[in-house]
Amino acid sequence: MISIDNFRPKGTVKLADISTLNDLGLSDDEKEEKLQEVQKKLSKKQDAMYAHNKYAFLICLQGMDTCGKDSLIREVFKEFNMRGVVVHSFKTPTSTELEHDYLWRHYLALPEKGKFAVFNRTHYENVLVTRVHPEYILNENLPNINTVEDITDEFWQDRLQQINNFEKHIAQNGTKVLKFYFHMSKEEQRKRLLKRLENEEDQWKFSVGDLKEREHWDRYMACYEEAISSTNTEYAPWYIVPADDKKAARYLVAKIIWEHLQLLTDIKEPELELDVKANIEVYKKMLQD
Repeated sequence: MISIDNFRPKGTVKLADISTLNDLGLSDDEKEEKLQEVQKKLSKKQDAMYAHNKYAFLICLQGMDTCGKDSLIREVFKEFNMRGVVVHSFKTPTSTELEHDYLWRHYLALPEKGKFAVFNRTHYENVLVTRVHPEYILNENLPNINTVEDITDEFWQDRLQQINNFEKHIAQNGTKVLKFYFHMSKEEQRKRLLKRLENEEDQWKFSVGDLKEREHWDRYMACYEEAISSTNTEYAPWYIVPADDKKAARYLVAKIIWEHLQLLTDIKEPELELDVKANIEVYKKMLQD
């Protein structure tokens, strides 16, 4: 029996103490079968949630390059009704986005009631990439931040608290927030990057920037540890997903989403109004004439 609580961090996170590989005690065929079972259940429940029109789900995916986020989105959500799920991949902020606070573009992408939104890279980039490369903060043109030296530890603590406030606000208004960190080993990333280069069909996925960011691996791990430890709340929980086994990771994420959906016991299939239901046969006859 797989307990999702085993993947929910507790206290201060030390990624080096958490395995990047977990096959969940299943064969590859079993992982695929179980994923397909959950896909169907998610799809049916999502239809009911769409009609219920009270809750939304925000699925946040974070991890180093090649950790498997894109393929997971394709596999986990492929049975969903297209109108019920929207995927957002946040790139470098545009000039328009930089004219607003850093959370503005994420507010704009939040899901409507009854829908899922998947953030492929998220608002956490603002305490990860920008923390590894603090010079990016200068592009935000913030008061009292004129040089990198002005960006203190207090600045980052404030930003982490702002993210907590953002997530608490949307959670209190009906958006269920689930956050997943794809915990991949540096060696596994090396293999996946090399595979991209060796396979001509996948070479377009390769970016020299991936190698540059790889040089900052340890710094990124430290930033992830602090971000997860500081923002792992009841209203917006983190899950650390071992990502060296892609099939296991996909099934685990689907299972976690499903179990959280199950907690919303008031979601039910919509029913016809009584007077309409009482006249079903009349309406059928009208259409047959």
